[in-house]
This record gives sequence, C-alpha cells and structure tokens, in this order.
Amino acid sequence: MNKTIELENRYCAHNYHPLPVVLTCGEGVYVWDDAGNKYLDMMSAYSAVSHGHAHPRLVKALQQQAAQLAICSRAFYTDRLGPFLKRVCELTGMDVALPMNTGAEGVETALKAARKWGYKVKGIPANKAEIIACTGNFHGRTIAIVGMSSEAQYKDGFGPFSEGFKVIPYGDAAALEKAITPNTAAFLVEPIQGEAGIVVPPAGYLAKCAELCNKHNVLLICDEIQTGLGRTGKLLACQYENVKPDGLILGKALGGGLLPVSMFLARREVMDVFTPGDHGSTFGGNPLAAAVGLEALNVLMEEKLAERSAEMGAYLLDKLHLLKSPLIKALRGKGLFIGVEIDSRKAKAREVCERLMAHGILSKETHETVVRLAPPLVITREQIDWAVERIDLVLREMSRGRATA
Repeated sequence: MNKTIELENRYCAHNYHPLPVVLTCGEGVYVWDDAGNKYLDMMSAYSAVSHGHAHPRLVKALQQQAAQLAICSRAFYTDRLGPFLKRVCELTGMDVALPMNTGAEGVETALKAARKWGYKVKGIPANKAEIIACTGNFHGRTIAIVGMSSEAQYKDGFGPFSEGFKVIPYGDAAALEKAITPNTAAFLVEPIQGEAGIVVPPAGYLAKCAELCNKHNVLLICDEIQTGLGRTGKLLACQYENVKPDGLILGKALGGGLLPVSMFLARREVMDVFTPGDHGSTFGGNPLAAAVGLEALNVLMEEKLAERSAEMGAYLLDKLHLLKSPLIKALRGKGLFIGVEIDSRKAKAREVCERLMAHGILSKETHETVVRLAPPLVITREQIDWAVERIDLVLREMSRGRATA
C-alpha cells in the first residue's frame, strides 16, 4: 500500500472512502498524484473548485491579503467584508448577507433565521415552528440537518434529533401544499439535488413552490451551495424558473477553491430578526475569506463562467448521449452538473470511477449508482472530447467483461 495512504488510514477517521490516489498539486482542470500522473478533475471538490485549481487571480488575492490581515474576528470592522457582501448581494438580488465558513454552517444559519422569523414576524406560537425539506436532500451533516435527511446512514447512531422538521417527496409541489400548516416557517429546497445523484425536478416545480410559499406566508429558502455560482449554467439554478427566494445559501465555489466561505442571504425582513449575540462565527467573514470571495465573484462574472458552464455542459451531455452504453441507465443535469446513472444490475458506480482513474479521469460515485461529472467551469471542448473518449472506453471494457463472464 502507498505509504501516504497507509498513514492517513492509520491516523484519520474513516468517514470517507477515497479513491486510492494521492494528489499533490493542481492547475486549471488538472491534478497530479505523488507519482507524477496527470488526471482530469471531473469532481471539482463537489463544486468548490469551479474556477479551476490555483486560479492565478485568486491565488494572488489570497497571498496579498494573507500578508496584510487574515483573521481578526467580527468583533471589529474590516475594509474587506463590506465590498464582498455588497457585490454578492447585488449579483443575487438579495438585501443582506450573513457570512459563515462551511455550507452546513450556512444552512444552520438559514434554519435559525427561519425559525426566529416565524416567531417574531409571522407569529407562530413559541417552539411550534416547522420547516419543510425534501426526500433525497443533502444540506450538511450537523445533528439538526441529518435529522431531516431521508438517508438512513446519515442518521444511524446520531439520534435523538431536533423536532420541527417535515420531509416531503422532492419534485412534488402538491405535497408541499398539503404539508404547509399555519406553523410552517420555511421550505428548504435544492433547485437540483446534488448528493442524491444530480436529480432535476420537473419543469415548473420551483416556480410552483415559490407561488405556494408566497400564498401561505412561508419562506422559500434555496440551498445553492452546490448549484450556485454558475455550476448549472446560470449564476443561480433558481433563475431557470425566474424564482427569487426569500433566503439563499451559498458556499463551495464562493471560496474560489482556496478557502471555506459560505453565507446566508435574505430579504431584510428575514435577516433583521438577528441581533448582536444571536448568532456568529469566529472565522465567518474574515478579511482573507472576504478578499478571496470578492475576487472569486469578479472572476466568475468577468470570465463568464456561468455562460461557459451552460455551453460546455450542453456539449458534454450531447456527447454522453451518443455513447449508448448498456451500463448507462440515465443521464441528467444542467450545465456542468451532470449525473451518469449506472444500471446497478450490471455494474457499480464505484467500479466505473476506479476504472476512470486508471485512464486519467477523477470522479466519485454517489450512492453506488451515479457517477458525478462536474469539472471546473474552465474546461474546454477538447478536454471534454478527451474525457468522453475515455468514459466510452471504460464502459465498453466493462460491458465486454460482463458479457464474457
């Protein structure tokens, strides 16, 4: 066994099942391992590396700010946070933002805001607020969040869980209307479900949900931690249906692939329920994160990465549809957020990923059934052609192997 892998396996908690490769550096859409082998990254760290590895502008912003002022906590004002939040609010159409670090922290912030809004503004009786989520959701791994998961493994051994959550079928607006009560504070939803296997809801679903939430005075909160910032071909996935949510959660790509940066954005009425001492984070909104986050947004817009994602994603999906492999059960996605569902009767997605790695492509399976294809948004047609040739080769090899077995 590789000594580096052996060392990590010995001293690191086994809460992941990595592919057996040791990465040491990256540039653009490529990463290299400790033996010098080059790989095309089709994972982008779950959309965190949308700008590509070591983007020169982002690295420069990181270096300059790190040498000036990195962390001081929000006990004080800094010259970096205001411009960052102004930019992200203007781009998303939100009134105000609360910066955090990880996606899960952004979700927890949204949950707290929704509940307090429910009590202070909507008038829900104390400790009766309900938040509705969907089956197949993935909003993080805190105790509160896994308590509303429909995935048994995410909950196994971690109870008891917080009350006040309902889970309804994803993509079913009628189920949402049926679940809403006078105590419903918010509906938390991913415009496209990522960890569930790149699940795209029926056309018109999110718009209908927005209509129902408005009708019943319920906050619509969109979790765009993975789908936001160009990943699906628009700045925000909810823009496909011209939906402006009451609350929005961003993360992953917001840190430019260099730092954990997240935030909850909302209408002022929602965010104004927070007062000093209600919520916070030592690192949230630090100058280093703000400087990198602002530059990440600027690069995203100036390099038209959302538009690139739409164009390259459509191209990739068209190329994949030409493969006609018996191992492919379904293809779905928007922009460069694509899931290749593998027929579980014929193969495991993990095996597909392991074989792709041997051919110079890195991806990761989701729930043993879906291979995720979400490369950095800077990928080119030529790089996509190269990748699809190898995907085709792997699927053909696997099909022949099963036919002769």
